[in-house]
Amino acid sequence: MFFFDPLYFVFVMPALLLALWAQWKVQSTFSKYSRMPTGTGINGLQVAQLLINRLRLNVNVTSIPGHLTDHYDPRSKTVALSESSIHNSVASVAVVAHELGHALQDKENYAPLKLRGAIVPAVQVGGWVGPIMFVVGMLLASETLMWVGVIGFALAALFAIITLPVEFDASRRALAMLQSNNLLVTHDELRAAKQVLDAAALTYVAAAAQALMTLLYYVTLLGRQRE
Repeated sequence: MFFFDPLYFVFVMPALLLALWAQWKVQSTFSKYSRMPTGTGINGLQVAQLLINRLRLNVNVTSIPGHLTDHYDPRSKTVALSESSIHNSVASVAVVAHELGHALQDKENYAPLKLRGAIVPAVQVGGWVGPIMFVVGMLLASETLMWVGVIGFALAALFAIITLPVEFDASRRALAMLQSNNLLVTHDELRAAKQVLDAAALTYVAAAAQALMTLLYYVTLLGRQRE
């Protein structure tokens, strides 16, 4: 049966294991440094307000339920901060600064961020249409439908790849903002913030690996079908 193809696990299992390790890494690193208060006594919400004012960012700040659910929405120009990211800790400050890094990207029209936003509608459609078309194409022995499915997967992989420079650049900006604005002043604080951001970045690397390996698997199936 297609759904129990052992080849699937050969392609996808390494990326899946990387994703599981990345999730553990980000949770454990954030937990560790959420217990490390900032020397300045500043919390995540105060960091957001201070950076918005100093960088003249035209963004709003709102709260969102959950743990590490923080994000920046370029459509509404809103930074959403989770309950875990408004406390006085190096981890919270690093996460909030990362989201403000995205806001700064938006203000400066950072090309990868704009490109990622532009392909979101196509990715949303391709993400659910692609698998359906591929399976239907296999059942009907239709190479055309299978290619439609592959294109859907390719869009998801492209989105994951474009996300990497966006996230890495936001983390770079976050560390620079925290240091230049004297929000984290010691070497230990900056090192801890970098570890938090590096752990978070690893989840995007894992997502890109999963998307690429899944795409490669379906291309391989297409090749076998043609034979």
